Amino acid sequence: MSAIKALKIRVEPWRRLVDRVNDAEALYELGVEACDTSVEADLKAQADAIARDYEKQSLLNLLSGEVDQNSAFLTIHSGAGGTEACDWAQMLCRMYSRWAETRGYNIEVADMLEAEGGLKSVTLEVTGEYAYGYLKCEAGVHRLVRISPFDANARRHTSFSSVYVFPVLDDTIEVDIRPEDLRVDTYRSGGAGGQHVNKTDSAVRFTHLPTGIVVACQSERSQTMNRATAMSMLKARLYEYYREEKEKENARFASEKKDIAWGNQIRSYVFQPYTMVKDHRTKAESGNIQAVMDGAVDQFIDAFLVAKWKGIPLDAAVEADDL
Repeated sequence: MSAIKALKIRVEPWRRLVDRVNDAEALYELGVEACDTSVEADLKAQADAIARDYEKQSLLNLLSGEVDQNSAFLTIHSGAGGTEACDWAQMLCRMYSRWAETRGYNIEVADMLEAEGGLKSVTLEVTGEYAYGYLKCEAGVHRLVRISPFDANARRHTSFSSVYVFPVLDDTIEVDIRPEDLRVDTYRSGGAGGQHVNKTDSAVRFTHLPTGIVVACQSERSQTMNRATAMSMLKARLYEYYREEKEKENARFASEKKDIAWGNQIRSYVFQPYTMVKDHRTKAESGNIQAVMDGAVDQFIDAFLVAKWKGIPLDAAVEADDL
C-alpha cells in the first residue's frame, strides 16, 4: 500500500495535467469555430498555469532516489568565530524554518545547543513529502559576509556554518544496530520546560561505537519519547554514513572531499558592501538577500537538481572573483 501511494503521488498530477491540456485545446477549438476572441485571455491564463505546474512536476521527477520522498533531519553547526558564527547558525535555522513553513512542512526541534548570541548547533526534523529530496541540495558549508553587529568598530566579518541533511527512515528501510555497539547516556535537559526537565534525566544521547556517530534529543519531557526520536536520528545518520561509504568505494578515483574551510563553501551570503547570495556550484544568484533569508531558497535547490540531472559538474570551489 505504501508503494502504491508513492506511485499515485507521482502519476496522478501528470494525469490531471493532461486533462487540463485537453480542456484548453477544446476551448481553443470552440473559440476558433465561433470566431470568439473573448476566450484568448482565459486560454493564456490556463497556458501559464499549466506551464508552471509542468515545471513543478518535471522537477519532482528528478527526486527519484530511494529516500528522496522521506522527511528529513537538518543539522546546523556553527563554525569558528564565537558569537558571530553562532548568530549565523541561528539565522540559517530561521531561514530553513521559513522555507519549510511556506511548503506546508511540519518542523520540530529535535536537539539544540544554545550559545551566546545564537546557536552552537541545532537539529530540525522537517516532516513532509520530498523534504529530504529538496533539503539534501543544501548540505555543505554556508558563508556569511556582513558588518558584524557584535563589533564595536563596525568591521566586516566572515562567518561559516555547516549544514548536514539526513533522511527520516520508515519501516521499509532497515538499518541494523547491535545493542553492544551502542552507548546510551541520559542527562537532564536544559532550556525551557519547567521544573520537570530539571529534576529528571529525560534527555538521551546515543553513541554508535563503530562509527563514532553521536546523536542527542531533549525536546520531549519523556525519556521514552526522546529515546525513540534519538534512535530515528541515529538510523538516519547511519544510513547516510553507509551510503557515503558505498559511494566512496564506487568512486575511488574521484576527487577527495574538500575540508570545511575558506574557499570550499557551497554558497555565500553577502550583506556588505553589496547584497548578493550566490551558489558556487550552479552559479545561481539572487540580489534580494532579505527574501532568501526569509526562506526563498527554492531557486538554488531547483538549479542544483537540474544541474545534477544534466550531469553538470557541481564543484563548490570558489572562484577568485567570488571572494
